Amino acid sequence: MTGGPEAGKRPTLEQVASLAGVGRGTASRVINGSPSVAPQTRDAVMKAVAELGYVPNQAARSLVTRRTGAIALVISEPEERLFSEPFFAGVVRGISQVMDERDRQLVLVLVHGPSERRDEPAAYLSPQHVDGALLLSQHEGDDLPQQLRDRGLVLVHGGRPPGVEGASYVDVDNVGGARAALAHLLSRGHRCVATISGPPDMQAGRDRLRGYREALEAGGLTYDPDLVEEGDFTEPGGWRAMRTLLARQPGVDAVFAASDPMALGALRALREAGRAVPSEVAVVGFDDSPMATLSDPPLTTINQPADLLGREMAEMLLTALGTSGTDEPRSIVLPTSLVVRGTT
Repeated sequence: MTGGPEAGKRPTLEQVASLAGVGRGTASRVINGSPSVAPQTRDAVMKAVAELGYVPNQAARSLVTRRTGAIALVISEPEERLFSEPFFAGVVRGISQVMDERDRQLVLVLVHGPSERRDEPAAYLSPQHVDGALLLSQHEGDDLPQQLRDRGLVLVHGGRPPGVEGASYVDVDNVGGARAALAHLLSRGHRCVATISGPPDMQAGRDRLRGYREALEAGGLTYDPDLVEEGDFTEPGGWRAMRTLLARQPGVDAVFAASDPMALGALRALREAGRAVPSEVAVVGFDDSPMATLSDPPLTTINQPADLLGREMAEMLLTALGTSGTDEPRSIVLPTSLVVRGTT
């Protein structure tokens, strides 16, 4: 075949260009994903790539494009939470799907705990290793996002970052979801409604508590701090918080937990206390994770689209990288919805 590779040798970009009937520069632009190429030209080049079995040299591509082809997903939580909570699995799945579709590498970086334990993974996050970073589960006071911006990395946050202005992020409607949970409980006649809130240094924790307060006020009820107990989004945290609420307010007849794991912990505490669900105490969670359908009784919860959150984060970052990272900060808020099951 004219222009084909010699036996035992890798096909070259020049051979792709020759077979497609275009110049080397045009072939390079197609392979590197440039939008400024006519569709018919792109089709001819990609057909030549497939016919020759051409595989781009990543090192050479990096020199030309100044891109590594890698994206970091930075999660500021310990491994136990990452691998035990379905929310993280959903977000990672959505991000991975986009990276596979766009032929990008995904690098998982966990940063948690004292600064001396964070330095090594944080040092890896530079333009020499990754093109940009997706940040998930950010806590207020964390200086890592600013460090990464100072290094020239393009960032997209999963969830509105607390205490940060001008950041690009994809979030879910945490306030509206919490309001829907409370409206459901109040519509069923519950009047002593407690909440197990999320960490106050995370925006999701703040927003879900805000939705709880707004719904109480809309229902003509007074916000009572004694009906609020802080949790940490984990099942043991929900168990501890529910025990504290029962000791402080024995008359509680419903509880909104700001995550499904905390709701499951609350169910365990209620069962141990001899309180029947839902006849004595109703429970609503937040996530609509697979575990919600497996609890006894099945958990009423707020659905948040974790997979879509991950996909939108990845698309937003890749779009920004495609415009040299000069886009103005963008934000997307995804809708949530109530899923009624046996706990109410």
